[in-house]
Amino acid sequence: MSASAAYYAAAQEHLEAAQAAVARHQTLTGNWQVSDIVDEAGQQYVDLVMEGGGVLGIALVGYVYVLEQLGIRFLQLGGTSAGSINALLMAAAGPVQAAKTEWLLERLGAQNLQDFVDGDDDARDFVEVLVDNGRLLRYLWKGAQVLDNLQKDFGLNPGEVFHTWLRDVLNEQGIGTVRDLNQLRTLNPADGLRRRDGTVYAPAAPIRVALVAADVTTESKVVFPEMAGLYYQEPEAVHPADFVRASMSIPGFFRPYQVRDLPRTGEAGGPAWEDSTGYCGTIPEAVYFIDGGILSNFPIDLFHQHYKVPACPTFGVKLGLHRDSANRAEKFTQLLGHIFDTTRHGHDYDFIARNPDFRHLVSYADTSRFNWLDFSLDDTAKQGLFAEGARAAARFVEKFDWAGYREVRHQMIKAYQVTDAVQPSTTIT
Repeated sequence: MSASAAYYAAAQEHLEAAQAAVARHQTLTGNWQVSDIVDEAGQQYVDLVMEGGGVLGIALVGYVYVLEQLGIRFLQLGGTSAGSINALLMAAAGPVQAAKTEWLLERLGAQNLQDFVDGDDDARDFVEVLVDNGRLLRYLWKGAQVLDNLQKDFGLNPGEVFHTWLRDVLNEQGIGTVRDLNQLRTLNPADGLRRRDGTVYAPAAPIRVALVAADVTTESKVVFPEMAGLYYQEPEAVHPADFVRASMSIPGFFRPYQVRDLPRTGEAGGPAWEDSTGYCGTIPEAVYFIDGGILSNFPIDLFHQHYKVPACPTFGVKLGLHRDSANRAEKFTQLLGHIFDTTRHGHDYDFIARNPDFRHLVSYADTSRFNWLDFSLDDTAKQGLFAEGARAAARFVEKFDWAGYREVRHQMIKAYQVTDAVQPSTTIT
């Protein structure tokens, strides 16, 4: 059995459940719609945002697999950390009309994830203690042995093995620069995408890929590649793998990704910096990028248009169940974990709370039995993660109602317009 066949077998029951759900929709309504953007083959198109979560990102591929089998394809792609890895790989795997799962599994299945833990022996030992949830004394003992890694390099693992692997994978696809990626992501009328009313669908070129990283030097949330001009002299010549390396720099686990020799247009950042990030100080000599998850681990707002009903929805995939129970902290290390989780989830939870229509769009993959830092996962565990993503997609297909969602958006826009009309002006005296 091939590597991809083993993954498909693990997800088979969830794919069948999704197919049955689609059949029920078709029986009840005569069709099954998830978008107003289609192509000549009848495939439907959506945008997709994926959450970060270390090795749990394998579940994202399972989610994509089920939707692709149901004839769904993906336009705009976004994510943070593991979500950014999957977003860029999907973007590079081929034109938007093509299925991506087979290619993704061939690359991921052939790679030993443990290779990405590329620090010295002390660093590997400490990671093992983290994954095993060892006693506090063991944390302190092993932690003392890696203090030099943290003090000198700001991280246990260089991240170079991952970076090289991703560059090589993209190079195989002919993607060595942002320019190459943009060419692949540019549609033309011959591609056959249209709205259901028959008009040609011609989105802004290129179709966005949005990878979130945190610039801790200027305290800025950065979305690559669109903000690359702030950090690189020739942004279209940058290798897209560099953006993902910035996005997945888990604090302490991987070294921060550093960019030097920023474009210098004067002593101060100027309008480009201030408009994009709010930073108005002197352009630094170098910046450190940390995992974008410290600011927005699930950036579901990337493609949101507040006052417009979208032609296609933005589906979102979270790696973990919805908040239906409180965290318990019986150990100090558990408390630290909850602090980190609150930091990386708070902004995104707040956005969804203020925009409840997104509750119709978000899927939750139950990854609770897996450790997000366990890069030593065996094939059975990786297939289990893939299956959990497939399960999440099947549950989502069962409940998603495109017509109902469009009506929710129409009503919300009316409410926004009424609120704006009666909002009193503010006069400063």
